[in-house]
Amino acid sequence: MSRIGGATRTEATILHADLDAFYASVEQRDNPSLRGKPVLVGGGVILAASYEAKKFGVKTAMTERKAKDLCPQAIVVRPRFDAYTEASRAVFDVFDDTSPIVEGLSIDEAFIDVGGLAKIAGSPERIAAWLRAEVKDRVGLNITVGVARTKFLAKVASAVAKPDGLLVVPPDMETQFLYPLPVRALWGVGKVTSEKLNDCGFITVGDVALAERDNLTSILGKAAGHHLYALAHHQDPRPVVTGKRRGSVGSQQALGRSRKTPQEIESLLLGIVDRVMRRLRSGHRVARTVVLRLRYDDFTRATRSRSLRWATAATEPIAAVALSLLDEARLTIEQKGLTLIGLSVANLSTDAIVQLALPLDPIGESGNLDRALDELRQRFGSKAITRASLLGRHTGFEVPKLPD
Repeated sequence: MSRIGGATRTEATILHADLDAFYASVEQRDNPSLRGKPVLVGGGVILAASYEAKKFGVKTAMTERKAKDLCPQAIVVRPRFDAYTEASRAVFDVFDDTSPIVEGLSIDEAFIDVGGLAKIAGSPERIAAWLRAEVKDRVGLNITVGVARTKFLAKVASAVAKPDGLLVVPPDMETQFLYPLPVRALWGVGKVTSEKLNDCGFITVGDVALAERDNLTSILGKAAGHHLYALAHHQDPRPVVTGKRRGSVGSQQALGRSRKTPQEIESLLLGIVDRVMRRLRSGHRVARTVVLRLRYDDFTRATRSRSLRWATAATEPIAAVALSLLDEARLTIEQKGLTLIGLSVANLSTDAIVQLALPLDPIGESGNLDRALDELRQRFGSKAITRASLLGRHTGFEVPKLPD
């Protein structure tokens, strides 16, 4: 555990909690033989790497071939999205037990406001330590927490503290903490912007903070220049927003570099549709827009979308649109090859407040089937029932055991 500085002028009460190498950590938790070894999650393209693999320079989104060149001893495992979703829910239960003000950012990280909890739970640092211990005890995963006065600084603190750390940045030590960091630490600065700033002599956050605002806007444009100037001066007034729900639900799968037949691609897409719609229904949401995302063998990307007339949580109409969008891209896929396919549903609404289409049947035959399948999978596991088109893509079948 680390702490920056001494006394504070105003207490830092925002936590940024971020699971360490989430997908890879879940695999190591569930398979003891993987612990302490370099683990890569993915197929063709790396979705996650354990810290043992990261030491060799392996990064997310790297091709499997390049990752294996850097770390030949790495163990590649296929992603298990159901296991990651279950672990995420368990971790967010801990977040909700920590504070009523939680803003989820993704499946593995969130902002948590612990202001006003001092009398019942102690200091923010003590609360953060409790949270880390609870996640380890209840979920079996390591989580890093940054504590600061603003969202931006809390997120930077957690990045600096990784892996498996806790870092507190009191307000009176913000400058000492932030200024020596590279410009990549600023929210929104990627590789291209970082190189542009470095070429102009801006190497650290302190360099940006000492620059004239007009100088930054001339280099990066008005919006980006003002944004980075504000962050470098610790200005981030955004509150932690509780109850904020995702604007879309999606999933994707890397396909590797080997060519897939049209039938194989359709089967994989239908499997993704099943996963996405199961998650949508579990959150009591309905969707109107279907978005298909493709990455070709030459690393170019394409996105196709279409909106339905009515919002739905039924698998069948979403699958029909997804297959139609895939068919529109078939010629390009045949020419270029496909390395990744993803699908998301957007324009979400809560299912209880959606106006129903005639004949005003909120479930219907398709909905009854979807819910029955959801219940079977929840009771017996995600592999208890699958599409016929996916048969043979698994190592075998697991016969579900009836409860005692």
